[in-house]
Amino acid sequence: MMILATDLDGTFLGGSNQHKEQLYSMIRDNEDFRLIFVTGRGVESVLPLLNDPVIPRPDYIICDVGATVLDGVTLEPIQPIQNNIEIKWPGKEAVMKMLEDVKGIRLQAVPQQRRCSFFFDDDRIREKVARLEKELGCDIILSANKFLDVLPADVNKGSTLRKLCDLLRVPQQDVLVAGDTLNDLSLYGVGFKGVVVGEAEPALTEATNRLNDVFQADTAGAGGILEALNHFDDFKSFYQKKSVPKKVSNESTQLVMLYHRFPFETVEENGKMVRRSPKSPNGILPTLTNFFKTNRPGLWIAWQEKQNEDQNAENFYIDQELYPHLQASPVLMDKEDIDIFYKLFSKEAFWPAIFSFIEKVQFNHEHWEHYLKINRRFAEKAAAEAEPNAMVWIHDYNLWMVPGYLRQLRPDLTIGFFHHTAFPAANTFNIIPWRAEIIGSLLQCDYISFHIPRYVENFVDVVQSLMPVTVTERISCSPRFLTYSTAMGIGSMAREIDTGRRKVRLGANPVGVHVDYISELMEKEETKEMIAELKKNTSGKKTIISIERLDYVKGPLEKIKAFGQFLDEHPALHGKVELINICTPPAKGMKIYEQIQHELEQAIGQINGRYSRIDWVPIHFFFRSFTFEEVLAYYAISDVAWITPLRDGLNLVAKEYIAVQGQNPESEGALVLSEFAGASVEMADAILTNPYDNKSMMESLLRALVMNKQERQIRMQRMYQNINHYNIEFWADEFMDELKKSGV
Repeated sequence: MMILATDLDGTFLGGSNQHKEQLYSMIRDNEDFRLIFVTGRGVESVLPLLNDPVIPRPDYIICDVGATVLDGVTLEPIQPIQNNIEIKWPGKEAVMKMLEDVKGIRLQAVPQQRRCSFFFDDDRIREKVARLEKELGCDIILSANKFLDVLPADVNKGSTLRKLCDLLRVPQQDVLVAGDTLNDLSLYGVGFKGVVVGEAEPALTEATNRLNDVFQADTAGAGGILEALNHFDDFKSFYQKKSVPKKVSNESTQLVMLYHRFPFETVEENGKMVRRSPKSPNGILPTLTNFFKTNRPGLWIAWQEKQNEDQNAENFYIDQELYPHLQASPVLMDKEDIDIFYKLFSKEAFWPAIFSFIEKVQFNHEHWEHYLKINRRFAEKAAAEAEPNAMVWIHDYNLWMVPGYLRQLRPDLTIGFFHHTAFPAANTFNIIPWRAEIIGSLLQCDYISFHIPRYVENFVDVVQSLMPVTVTERISCSPRFLTYSTAMGIGSMAREIDTGRRKVRLGANPVGVHVDYISELMEKEETKEMIAELKKNTSGKKTIISIERLDYVKGPLEKIKAFGQFLDEHPALHGKVELINICTPPAKGMKIYEQIQHELEQAIGQINGRYSRIDWVPIHFFFRSFTFEEVLAYYAISDVAWITPLRDGLNLVAKEYIAVQGQNPESEGALVLSEFAGASVEMADAILTNPYDNKSMMESLLRALVMNKQERQIRMQRMYQNINHYNIEFWADEFMDELKKSGV
């Protein structure tokens, strides 16, 4: 076993990226390698490093220039060492009072405990150190010609490290210390082997030059530590010289897609299993596969249910004729894995938190470990099969931890991440016990994208609650997005943040709909016949359409209750309006939604029982899946689309309704849209409503029903122009363009 006890800034965190990657990988891969951070930073300044998946987590942390010593996993103080230090400290107030008349020193605005750290700009302070130490009963350390640290007597980095090693019964010859400033001097000449890394403070180099077992490295930072491992005979077995990879082109055209499903469906035909294009109406999958219609090499990684224990995860071509260089690379999972990963944990822990339904959150720490295992498998698959310098596009919260694992394994890759859901602010997201690990992983991306600017700002809010970052670029959200006229609007958003270790680009890229595909389906004879038949059945009434998946996030029960109150207050509309509510069942096994289904059906039954007549039923409720052609037909005959989720990452139903209605310049459809749907900030001409306020819900619905024809048509045509321009192809191309620029 060996212990590396290292300073951070300029030492363990310093040097070239190549040397850091080599050293960090060496530590992670060797079970006999122990790591101790020995730093002048305060605890709170160290915490962000612990959540960076690329930086190995230390076994112990000595911080505050030796005044704090913690277990690196639990962050609990190491006793009795910590108490003995505490006894010696007179307290900040006493130190500040004693130094109030000392000129030329300024307190550092950094986290600090059991020490007071200052800047000094008057070199004459050196003459006063001995007197001040005696008066304070403390030690004073000067370093880098600008730092002055007041510490408990006989406490410094070296003394605390010696006490920790004694407590752990670690032989001194098993310890290598590393530093770069005079602040680190106490680590040397006390029995440990040491390295002063290249580009160190000259005063430290001079002070250690004649000490036994101290190696003066030529290379800065992590490279200097690697030199020392290779220099000392006791540590050579821990040094693993990695071969320098052959030079490759700076660019790769390969695109690696990580998604929760493959871009095909497997069905049985004539006793054989065949692959078909998905029936998914939103166009995301076919749009993503379009990137591979040229000669672009590609890999599509998704989970696949294991059919038997002997099944191998072999790659196969998805459709060699259409996509000549696109292969599917399955991550095989058994049914129990899928149920825990997708149907239980993600939906019980993350889904309610993402959409701010914190009362529904359930955290299971065993399931979190399972989630990590699955994410690691995705990352290992991508790392093993991606070309050098390839681009990787990861999709959605199910794979939040993949970027962190992947960056460890393949630092050459350009990594992008798109959130298909909302993203909450810090006071909501931070209820997740693993918030720091998740954010640490996401910050390994080169580009992170969300639907709308509000989610970008929420993400930055979360990051800033966990670590110091600098917003290095901001842009205005207008004119593309609404700013202050809706609940989800915002005036400007961060475009780039700097974590101090890497820069991360951010973007708002709302998904569009497949307008051309919808146009094509609308021209089919079967669709036209369905529209004609539906018009007969709804003739003489104003038809309100509402389509959503069964989910408390979509607010189906709140909408039904609002419609019941609407009928109460507008008896003149009885027999003249009807609500068609199509509610798509959730995936099988989603028990979390059973209660809301029961309550929804009960509420609809009560309203219909109260108001129905022989010639009129106010609510037509369909709890089943419809074909996309059937859905389009309902869009076409509806006078109002009443889309009122309590929360929604975007809402493609609203855009699909516009795509259908807008194709006919004479159409009179009106869109009522929740201002808590992400799409609301794109829809200046929608009638926005607050789904938490029944008065707003009823007034907006009434407004849509009585609005004059000309205004309805003008609004619809403007919205159609918008969604036709920002369509599904625009979304995919915009994301890829941003990802390419981020990787440069």
